[in-house]
Amino acid sequence: MAKKPTLILMASFAGLILLGACLLKLPFATTAPISWVDTFFTATSAVCVTGLVVMDTADSFTMFGEIVILTLIQLGGLGFMTVSSFLLLFFKRRISLKDKLILQESFNAYSIEQALYLLKRIVMYTLIIELIGAVILAIRFSFDMPVTKAIYYGIFHAISMFNNAGFDLFGGFSSLTSYQNDIVVVFTVCSLILFGGLGFIVIDELRHFRKGKRLSLYSKVILSMTAFLVIGGTIAVWFFETRHGGALVNATLKEQFLGAFFHSVTPRTAGANTLPMNELTIPTLLMTIVFMFIGGGSGSTAGGVKIATITLLGAVIWSQLRGSTETVLWKRTISNTLVLRAFTLVSCSALWVFLTTIVLAMTTKGYTMMTYLFEATSAFGTVGLSLGLTPMLSPASDIMIMLTMFLGRLGTLTILYVLLARPANRFRYPNEDLMIG
Repeated sequence: MAKKPTLILMASFAGLILLGACLLKLPFATTAPISWVDTFFTATSAVCVTGLVVMDTADSFTMFGEIVILTLIQLGGLGFMTVSSFLLLFFKRRISLKDKLILQESFNAYSIEQALYLLKRIVMYTLIIELIGAVILAIRFSFDMPVTKAIYYGIFHAISMFNNAGFDLFGGFSSLTSYQNDIVVVFTVCSLILFGGLGFIVIDELRHFRKGKRLSLYSKVILSMTAFLVIGGTIAVWFFETRHGGALVNATLKEQFLGAFFHSVTPRTAGANTLPMNELTIPTLLMTIVFMFIGGGSGSTAGGVKIATITLLGAVIWSQLRGSTETVLWKRTISNTLVLRAFTLVSCSALWVFLTTIVLAMTTKGYTMMTYLFEATSAFGTVGLSLGLTPMLSPASDIMIMLTMFLGRLGTLTILYVLLARPANRFRYPNEDLMIG
């Protein structure tokens, strides 16, 4: 990857966070005075489409502040360069080569041509899916609130959920718990989350699949593993939470299914919840941490190390256990370069989550290690789920969580490449074996 486009991509996100923090600091953006740390935290959470909040969105911000947050979510989910480049195309202006390289980097595209192809379709798919979700949610909310408020709530939550942001307007840090047994809201929100987490490349291939075109290896991996995680997660949450002491132990069969299904979808990486987080059992919380770390598809609005990365490492382990020297997925051999990249990504990400957990434990006292690990993983995976620690964070912990959200949104390897990359050596060292295991 080119280093300069990566730096510009990082600068665009940092600049958007700075602009958002300044707007949220305006007196008419909040219902009460807000500190600079809290404005930067909120702006970072919105731009990085995370959803962790130090103050309740509905109670602490005016409509102007909420619209600023919603705009940051949309720009953060699509990417500032995506929006600006689309506007250039829309007004028939020329996109520079530098901007094309930045688009390729932000989309994880194989080439500049694919990045330009995706640009128009990303905006089109986003607007269509968000519009459909907003209409359905607005109609449902209109039964519980005035029509104008229902329309506003429908638009806000459709954009927030499709971008996997997790911000909501229901107040009291309750998220969607008041709609936990509502089929329309649960399935609409889950559909928005899943479409946002699949990635635009997969959505585009699905759109053309009915015309006889084959799915790429990448799309096969994302679709199959997403189905596996959703189905497997639903069964696991249902099993853990319907036992003694679980959050669904007294629920009906319908309520158990809706609760388990929603909680299998939201950790990758939406941040909304219909089940009270503090009532979940330890096995469910551990599974949630794993799901948050995995995330969604590459080039999507989701965070985490991504589904394809974990799938590739699983294939490597399976190949090694069988004594094979090749990594194979769907009868396709994966290069060792890609395997090493996946291993590096997961290792560096896990180390950063571990470091964040330690910093939280040192700077915000009085909580369990599970709570610190959950918060760190949620920030890195840009999820937004919390066990109640976020509003209680110390200033030092706030800064660490902001850094973790920024790292999780842009990608661990992207930032480490900018910081550590050096010109390649033109010579080779002699080989020697090393005992392992």
